[in-house]
Amino acid sequence: MNPLAPAHAPSYLANADGSDPLFTVVAIFTIALIVGIGALYLTLHALPERMAHTGNHAQFQVIGILALLALFTHNNLFWVVAILIAAFRMPDFLTPLRSIARSLQAMAPAQAQTTDETEAEAPAKENGAH
Repeated sequence: MNPLAPAHAPSYLANADGSDPLFTVVAIFTIALIVGIGALYLTLHALPERMAHTGNHAQFQVIGILALLALFTHNNLFWVVAILIAAFRMPDFLTPLRSIARSLQAMAPAQAQTTDETEAEAPAKENGAH
């Protein structure tokens, strides 16, 4: 040891053999931080797709496309629209309309017979009156 060196040197200083423990710790921490932030970023971008997939959403492909567009263009509006579509379901208008259509089709033959009978009776009454 150099006689001019203090008796106790801090452990984070570079050693005589050339190793630098502080640099090694900071380098490992920086790499772990970059990987962690990247994983968080990608997880956050996949949030609308996960929401749509777990909810079995009808617009799953649209949500996926919007999330990818947001990821590649860095336009946050696409991500906001994707998460809004995934979070809120559109009301189901087709099921009640289909039920109404089936009911009307079931009623149509009975109503057609009633109409045919009234049409057949009307001329008979007119002919009987003359």
